[in-house]
Amino acid sequence: MPLPARLTLITIGTRDHQRMCAFYKALGWSTGFEIEGDMTSFLLGGVVLALWPLEKLHPEASGGEPWPPGGWDGVTLACNCNIRADVDGAFDAAVAAGAKVISAPADTDWGGRVGYFADPEGHRWEVAWAPGMELDARGAVTRFG
Repeated sequence: MPLPARLTLITIGTRDHQRMCAFYKALGWSTGFEIEGDMTSFLLGGVVLALWPLEKLHPEASGGEPWPPGGWDGVTLACNCNIRADVDGAFDAAVAAGAKVISAPADTDWGGRVGYFADPEGHRWEVAWAPGMELDARGAVTRFG
C-alpha cells in the first residue's frame, strides 16, 4: 500500500506548553483531544494541530539525535483565507493574540496576498490568499493550482 497523499496532523514540540496553549486558544481556536500537561490538539479544517512538550516529544521523534539549537527550524505552517480581503483581519487577530509580526500582509508578484507571524516560541505561520486555491466550508483545500 502506498503512503496516502494527505496531511492529517502537524505536531509542534513546545518549550513552554502552557504559554503555547494559551496563545492558540487566544486565536479563538477550540481544543479537541487533550491530555492535561502532555498534549493539546486543535482541529483546523481538515488537519489537526497538536502541541506536545518538547521534552516528551523528543524521545519519540528524534531517534536519539539531539535537537538543533533554538530558533526557527525552517517549518512554516499556513492558514489560507477564502478571499484576499480576509488576510489582513486574520493576521491582525493573530497579532492581537500575541503573535510577533515577521512581515505584514502584502500583495505578491504571483498574485496572492501573504503575511508572516511567529507564535510565542518562534514557529512561523503564513496567512495567505492564493489565486487558484479553493477551500470547502470546513476550510479544507479542495483545489490548488
